[in-house]
Amino acid sequence: MVHRLTLTALPGIPLVEPGDDLASLTRQALERAGLVLEAGDVIVAAQKVVSKSEGRLVDLTTVTPSARALEIAKQAEKDPRVIEVILGETAQVVRVRPGVVIVEHRLGFVCANAGVDHSNVRGPGSRSGEWVLLLPEDPDRSAAELRRRLRETTGLESLGVLINDSHGRAWRNGTVGIALGAAGFPALMDLRGRPDLFERALQVTQVGLADEIAAAASALMGQADEGRPIVHARGVPYPLREGSAAELLREKSLDLFR
Repeated sequence: MVHRLTLTALPGIPLVEPGDDLASLTRQALERAGLVLEAGDVIVAAQKVVSKSEGRLVDLTTVTPSARALEIAKQAEKDPRVIEVILGETAQVVRVRPGVVIVEHRLGFVCANAGVDHSNVRGPGSRSGEWVLLLPEDPDRSAAELRRRLRETTGLESLGVLINDSHGRAWRNGTVGIALGAAGFPALMDLRGRPDLFERALQVTQVGLADEIAAAASALMGQADEGRPIVHARGVPYPLREGSAAELLREKSLDLFR
């Protein structure tokens, strides 16, 4: 039996501006790609287009850094205004070194610079200023809204939506795509109790399925000027269900390193 997972970067997605309708842009891009959504399909949207559509932009010329931001900026060798924006998205500063600030984001995950980013960012309507982009206010909610809008026009019950972003890893070089938000998708697959090839029950196996699909989509999206922020996935080898990216967050009591 042949198993196949197919990823397609949807063509013709324009530069997204605040207020743009991502569901409409996705439907139009699916038509251009000659694709019709089917049960079990998954749409993966890059965090940046979601954040831009939600207006999660900050003009640094309007930011006044606090004393704490000035102190951390000196350690990190970063713009104090950017640090002030980072602190506004941060529950706890975990580590600081030149070039990077590792934080526990207000949403619960640990990442560099609270996801605040300069790259591929411009002001609304090309307004002048020095702009940075924040993560979506609630990525699971954003994924659920995009899924709702797509289901309205397709009538599909089984349809998944992921919002992905590129994060570093503590023990390995290079960034990988992870799932920031999920809707209608089993973010964490608990395989404990299932038999292996020799009929032994799995004891600890839990699969971060949303991260695996997010990483695959991220490889196709690219990181620079590719302009491929929405990917269609077909053939995910597990049934879809209601879920959220919150399933992937490890409880602090189980964190061996913080």
